[in-house]
Amino acid sequence: MAKISKNDVKKLIEFVGGKENVAALSHCVTRMRFVLNDVEKAKIEEIEALKSVKGTFTSGGQFQVIIGPGVKDFYNEFIDQTGVASMNKDEAKKVAKQNMNVLERTISHLAEIFVPLLPAIIVGGLILGFRNIIGDIKLMNGGTQTLTEVSQFWAGVHSFLWLIGEAIFHFLPVGVTWSVVKKMGGTPILGIVLGITLVSGQLMNAYDIGVVEPDVWNFGFVTMKKVGYQAQVIPAILAGMSLAAFCSNRIGIIWIFIWTPCNNWCTSYN
Repeated sequence: MAKISKNDVKKLIEFVGGKENVAALSHCVTRMRFVLNDVEKAKIEEIEALKSVKGTFTSGGQFQVIIGPGVKDFYNEFIDQTGVASMNKDEAKKVAKQNMNVLERTISHLAEIFVPLLPAIIVGGLILGFRNIIGDIKLMNGGTQTLTEVSQFWAGVHSFLWLIGEAIFHFLPVGVTWSVVKKMGGTPILGIVLGITLVSGQLMNAYDIGVVEPDVWNFGFVTMKKVGYQAQVIPAILAGMSLAAFCSNRIGIIWIFIWTPCNNWCTSYN
């Protein structure tokens, strides 16, 4: 590494508030990612004036310094001069939450829950969109008929794709409970079982409420309607949190959330 880069590293250490102000440090392809104990101590103008620095910004509780392709060598030199423990990006993100406000933390938690589900949601959306094109938009015979009306093949495709599209969104609570339980340190397979329970075939589809009278479980002193949570997200999140809390013996959290997801299970006392 060139001497000027070492000098820049030394100055960067000073400008971020010294090694005592660095709670965590990682890097990606072009940036060094700092989690600072006190962000106000960072001298942004001085940092951006360094020859090795291309810019700075703050995101997700991390103060990021853009170095460029040579970031790995710059990072290693920073570690050598400060003795700060090296972390990967995921570990640094966890530490960075100390610099987030309540809203930012909430958004971060929701993102961590739904990012693993995005491939399925995107595929489901594309399938349903394609079904709308061939089944609802009148493209044939001068705009008087849909593709499914003039072709048995496309009518069959339209019907078949509903199997996949409905499955993705109908059983979405299974993925949500799995993701929530996994994130909170519970047993993922129990999250899957919980999600399957919420959309069990024994439970009436919630969209049929008002059309069909649901059966009930009668426990003598209380009755509970057999209504499921198909395609519903918030009840699945709360149910997953309750299960993860139970697995972690966080009894106080259970009492907060154990009844909240039961809005559709209209409980009545005899």
